[in-house]
Amino acid sequence: MAEDNALLREVDEAVFQDQMLVAAKRFGIPLLAVVLAGLLAFGGYLWWQESREDTLENNSEELVRAVDNISAGHFDTADKALAPVAENSAPGVEAAAKLLRAGIAVHDGRKEDALKLYTEVAQDKSVPAPYRDIATIRGVAANFDAMKPEDVIAKLKPLAVPGNPWFGSAGELVGVAYLKQGKTELAGPLFAAIAKDEDVPDSLRSRTRQLAGMLGFDAITDAETFVKGAEAGPPATSAQ
Repeated sequence: MAEDNALLREVDEAVFQDQMLVAAKRFGIPLLAVVLAGLLAFGGYLWWQESREDTLENNSEELVRAVDNISAGHFDTADKALAPVAENSAPGVEAAAKLLRAGIAVHDGRKEDALKLYTEVAQDKSVPAPYRDIATIRGVAANFDAMKPEDVIAKLKPLAVPGNPWFGSAGELVGVAYLKQGKTELAGPLFAAIAKDEDVPDSLRSRTRQLAGMLGFDAITDAETFVKGAEAGPPATSAQ
């Protein structure tokens, strides 16, 4: 039992430090910028059709400049330029600007500001689902240490299923939450399934493969079991 607890602490700390500190502060903003570039291209086309060409074009240019400033490390400049775009634009553009501003706030250590922006996007039904989903994931990641494991699972489990675009990102956080609950029988197969998913970034696949192995689960056999279980839906619960 003592060895098991030590392993859980080691895995928990390693994953938390890697994902929350490295991913959020070092890679989170550039990665988010890349994701938003794709989302903006799609969302921009939709709103372009609604006779908002001039405003959208100007705001899109501001977003592009902001991404350039973020890439160059000029976070304050980017944040100031994004502020008006996040308040007076088409819904998709506003969401993109808020997500970028939230990423900057995480980088600067302004957690409450980041959570406020993530929540606004996640709860805004007027923006496309991909914006809301990534806002939900980023919000949980930014506030992970202060959240109860069951709350993390409740928020992200709908996204932590094979075939969902955010399976890897949401699934890893759900897996860590399972570890905090001591549910290695749920965390291991989930990590294994992420490791097997070829749509997940290689770095995440490698990390989750190691985690699955450390917990005693095979990244092939147990991944197939997890996928079949996810497709079948949650098991029926007996009446208390």
